[in-house]
Amino acid sequence: MRAHQVMTRKIISVKIDTSIVDHDPLRLLSQLYRGNTMMTRRQANAGILASAALAAAPAVAVAQELKPKDLPPPRSEGGQSLTAALKLRRSTSEYSDRPLPAQVLSDLLWAAFGVNRPASGGQTVPYWCHIMVIDVYLAMADGVWLYEPKTHKLLPYMKEDFRAQTGLQDFVATAPLNLVYVAHGERMMDVIPEERRLYACVDASFIGQNVYLFCASEGLATVFRGAVDGPKLGKALKLPDQQFVTFAQTVGYPRA
Repeated sequence: MRAHQVMTRKIISVKIDTSIVDHDPLRLLSQLYRGNTMMTRRQANAGILASAALAAAPAVAVAQELKPKDLPPPRSEGGQSLTAALKLRRSTSEYSDRPLPAQVLSDLLWAAFGVNRPASGGQTVPYWCHIMVIDVYLAMADGVWLYEPKTHKLLPYMKEDFRAQTGLQDFVATAPLNLVYVAHGERMMDVIPEERRLYACVDASFIGQNVYLFCASEGLATVFRGAVDGPKLGKALKLPDQQFVTFAQTVGYPRA
């Protein structure tokens, strides 16, 4: 018997609720993971992300006139030392409208959330139980984009200039980039709904600190923002019921 047949038999022998196969692949994967001790959390995470990509396809289709953006490879050298970046780290609320060059945007996203261990898929931030529950959306003048760390690409999500809706302060409308950290509550199977926001906010904060340190190193300005109308923003982004906005973060060049 071939190896893949053995694995298939092991998986399908798990007792699952087959009624959820068609409309809730994430719950199905959770049941498979809990019943199959051969599946690691990292493998489960990979499956969840694959299922989520399929589920997100209708939402991304609203920007079908746009095409995914290939980012330049992130630079692995340069910048200031960690100690210097820590000394320079600060929050800023005054920004130039100067757009970020593609290379700077690439380096920023990799530092924030990118894959730094390609063999295992590990990223530059820790995350809950090896299951990534945060998506990073980018609100820029040319629309809303979803960062895909595995391929290091930007996926089109909405074609409108959405920046003014990402916060309550005036500067968010003109700063070149607003990052929106969206959590997938449906991926946190082992946590009661009341505690999911806590864990998701911790994961988003790890990303935010990476952004702070990168900006300090590169002479950029940033501020991590809780002044966000999360439910309103989630509705504007057409997020599914189980997803929610945690924080937002503005990035740009400081105003002269």
